[in-house]
Amino acid sequence: MGCRDVHAATVLAFLSGTASVAGLLAAVLLPNWRQMRLYTFNKNERNVTVYTGLWIKCARFDGSRDCVIYDPQWYTAVDQLDLRVLQFALPLSMLTAVSALFLCLIGMCNTAFVSSVPNIKLAKCLVNSAGCHLVAGLLFLLACAICLTPSVWVIFYNNYLNRKYEPVFSFDISVFIAIASAGGLFFTSILLFLWYCACKSLPSPFWQPLYSHAPSMHSYASQPYSARSRLSAIEIDIPVVTHAS
Repeated sequence: MGCRDVHAATVLAFLSGTASVAGLLAAVLLPNWRQMRLYTFNKNERNVTVYTGLWIKCARFDGSRDCVIYDPQWYTAVDQLDLRVLQFALPLSMLTAVSALFLCLIGMCNTAFVSSVPNIKLAKCLVNSAGCHLVAGLLFLLACAICLTPSVWVIFYNNYLNRKYEPVFSFDISVFIAIASAGGLFFTSILLFLWYCACKSLPSPFWQPLYSHAPSMHSYASQPYSARSRLSAIEIDIPVVTHAS
């Protein structure tokens, strides 16, 4: 498998990265990071579930879809440390993953639409497709770590809240979406690393563009023409035949 072609691995990595970013966006926006169940012993009243997100909080009666209490300013008064960390970690993870997607797209477009014969005048401006995918894989791995660590911490912090107060707290679906998205980012980075390792057979340096390494550039460049031929330095004696009168 050569680096100059767009392969299923890079396309699948781009689609997987896009789906993971979409999952992170859904996890950030959904108000379903933590539930708090409030029970009542009055038969005439219904139990209340408080849905806590990163930005808003909503309280609903059991069996109802409408929010009895809706707090759109919750993000300014978050009193739970894990959610406060997630407010910074998840947008940072999304930004890192989007940067990786941009680099991956540059590498794919370069391999798909750039001619295989390089332009010597633009040798310093050539895009290194393998380098783009390598850096994109590293950024996807970094985005996975930034997202996964605080998302898993929510589970342990939820147990801490149940021990400190009462066992009324439980983590919600956004935790699973964030962890699944982190898994997608890790899978994307592995695909890009495998693609890069398959390209190591090419005679290309680590960071230099594939089309501008020294052997190929000299093969396209015209050889210097010597001013004098080697034969010009050799004296050739031409015999002269004279006829006697």
